[in-house]
Amino acid sequence: MASPGAEETVELRVTVQNRQGLHARPSSMLAETALKFEGTELTLKRGKLEVNAKSIMELLMLEAACGTELTLCARGPNAEKALQVIRELFECQFNVEY
Repeated sequence: MASPGAEETVELRVTVQNRQGLHARPSSMLAETALKFEGTELTLKRGKLEVNAKSIMELLMLEAACGTELTLCARGPNAEKALQVIRELFECQFNVEY
């Protein structure tokens, strides 16, 4: 059992579904959404590369094309809610119309 105040990291696998991948607009939407969860650490992993989900520039470094599987990691008071909201962004393809 975790000690009081100890925060565990929760993870969720997501797949980039929009045709043009995780380019500037979806990265911006993701970072803006992640920033709403103050006190919650959010990272996105592709293989060994792990970036801060609250940074557009770092998200672009993932070079995540359509079909890329990523691991979203969250730790903090709103970790579960953050994962749910960000998963929905991936599932709705960031509401990007082409």
